[in-house]
Amino acid sequence: MSHRVLLLSSAMALVSGPALADMNFNRIASFPVALNIPEAEETSSEIIAASNDGMTLVYTDSPAEVLGFIDITDPAAPQAAGVVELDGEPTSVAVAGQVAYAGVNTSEDYVNTSGHLLAIDMESREVLGDCDLGGQPDSVAISPDGSFVAVAIENERDEDLGDGRTGQMPAGFVDIIQIRDGRLDCASLNMVELTGLADVSPEDPEPEFVSINAEGEIVVTLQENNHMVVLSAAGEVLNHFSAGSVDLEGIDVDEERAFVFTGTQEGRVREPDAVTWIDNSHFAIANEGDMDGGSRGWTIFHQDGTEVYESGTSFEEAIIQVGHYPERRSGNKGVEPESVTFGVFGDTPYVFVGAERSSIVGVYDVTDPETPVLEQLLPSGIGPEGFVTIPSRNLLISANEVDGLEDGAARSHVMIFEYQDAAASYPHLTSEGMEDLTGWGAISGMVADNETGLIYAVNDSFYALQPTIFVIDPSQQPAQIIDTIRVTRGGQPAQLLDMEGITLDGEGGFWIASEGRPGRLVPHALYHVSADGEIEDYVTLPEELASVQRRFGFEGITMVGETLWMAVQRSWEDDPENTVKLVAYNTDTEEWGAVHYQTTAPERGWVGLSEIVAHGDYVYLIERDNQIGDRAVTKMITRVSLDQMVPAPLGGELPLVEQELVVDLIPYLTSTGGYVLDKVEGLALFEDGTMWVSTDNDGVDDHSGETMFFQVPLGSSM
Repeated sequence: MSHRVLLLSSAMALVSGPALADMNFNRIASFPVALNIPEAEETSSEIIAASNDGMTLVYTDSPAEVLGFIDITDPAAPQAAGVVELDGEPTSVAVAGQVAYAGVNTSEDYVNTSGHLLAIDMESREVLGDCDLGGQPDSVAISPDGSFVAVAIENERDEDLGDGRTGQMPAGFVDIIQIRDGRLDCASLNMVELTGLADVSPEDPEPEFVSINAEGEIVVTLQENNHMVVLSAAGEVLNHFSAGSVDLEGIDVDEERAFVFTGTQEGRVREPDAVTWIDNSHFAIANEGDMDGGSRGWTIFHQDGTEVYESGTSFEEAIIQVGHYPERRSGNKGVEPESVTFGVFGDTPYVFVGAERSSIVGVYDVTDPETPVLEQLLPSGIGPEGFVTIPSRNLLISANEVDGLEDGAARSHVMIFEYQDAAASYPHLTSEGMEDLTGWGAISGMVADNETGLIYAVNDSFYALQPTIFVIDPSQQPAQIIDTIRVTRGGQPAQLLDMEGITLDGEGGFWIASEGRPGRLVPHALYHVSADGEIEDYVTLPEELASVQRRFGFEGITMVGETLWMAVQRSWEDDPENTVKLVAYNTDTEEWGAVHYQTTAPERGWVGLSEIVAHGDYVYLIERDNQIGDRAVTKMITRVSLDQMVPAPLGGELPLVEQELVVDLIPYLTSTGGYVLDKVEGLALFEDGTMWVSTDNDGVDDHSGETMFFQVPLGSSM
């Protein structure tokens, strides 16, 4: 294969983002925690804390049974700093000075519960203290003055036992342990019972999370009991009350492979997970739910039990608009807010709300606790679980627990965000501003309309019951979805489609390429679609192609004169190794033909094509491997001159075209501090040579939900 390199300007375009604000949080780095223990089959970063000087991070890695350390002396270039092996599962970690205090679960089962609290010097890694906790620890918090530690001893229930409900012994409690001269005083351990307080299971409180304010008061969530408790530093119950419920309207409650925001849930109990003080009187909770509830939002309470603020559906709706809604969790708890963290940056107090299933972080200005303002949504790794703020260095850190190696997804990452005097770099694409709440995701193909300056994009079969053409205005920042065209057959949502490519037909309508899956009755086919989305005609493969087709078919479509050209993603049965077909169909003569394109030999996995777009004297293609993060090698745009695109008859030897490398996309894919996303699938070109590229977020299933939509200028080099 010949890859002649087409030189571009050395200046790379900035990824599309919102207009410049005074200060914004932007991601500057991502650290795969597998770098700390590359030999481990599974790693995770769950709860995270920082040293007093803000130069070292420490996180819990439950599957590997270690505490991991990251050197962030240069926060834009985090470095592996090793691990400390433990005798059990670390559940939480907090830091005072240079000492990390970690809860370690050593329970044999749900009945024989045990655990201990370790104090570890973060520089020498020496164990400075070890206290028996008398049960299975969960959350660990240190008082702001560093005088004591509080540990939630959950003694969690066995969800597979009986009806899986609370009421399983032993009961949980809270341990309070004094710190004297920087050392744990195990003899001071105060075991605070919380039984008899909640209405749900008063005998089985299962405390989940603890936070301590500047007055030494401890707030505790009893998640399954939907209850809050406020303790003094001495363990006295100062107040307790139900976390209450929320009436939800306009939500998606069914996992039907479509966005249908018409459902309601009345009296949805909050069942809070994380809690954080925002001052000495108010605290925020993340209403993840567990046993009976989950209200999809977050709440601020006064410690006297007064509800000060309730997000309702507003947090989830904001997440829907930026493409991070996990439709396959609609029947459960939607976006599942799990984490809340507080920090003051500059003069502004912020609450950071992590949505576990949407892998996104909401940044709220809580200057007035009664009227928080959502300032940003930040893209995180899969399953954000823990956060730490380092205001002295203008840093926010997220720990993302899911290790998707086995499922072909991203590894667990720690992500670093900086509070900057700069434009926000995310989101890149939004439906905010549309009259109706509009969900979107799994963008798989695009085409530019030079007359209007708009881009049309299609979603793939992840949303099988809602095939849609999205109308995008790329001139706005972020790019704006301004309309949706539902693809229909006989006036009903078209089924048995996997839309992977779209092109204009020159008459106001579209041609759409559908990738087939014959085993599920989805044909490899081309569909002629009207301007309003109705399928007017379709074409299936001729016998010469149908007899050699494989699952991975058309991944893009473009029109040259009367001929449609489709890029086949991967080799079919009659293709030589590392070659794929570019298939032609003449809409006038109805003749088929093809040429061969030689892909880069993969270092691992496979390499194939994801898009084809005609422009000027060339067709442009996306060539990519199926790898993520540091394993990704091939993510690029190539081009083939049209004078080579002379289709040969099917069934015989096909000519091999020669392509040029136009641009390596990996620098673009890492330009916002994230890991390299797998599916670069959309490409749109305007007359002036400007390219727009998009990634497919897999419908936020085994994926962080992050969609990149960015501009690549070619200018005169075309």
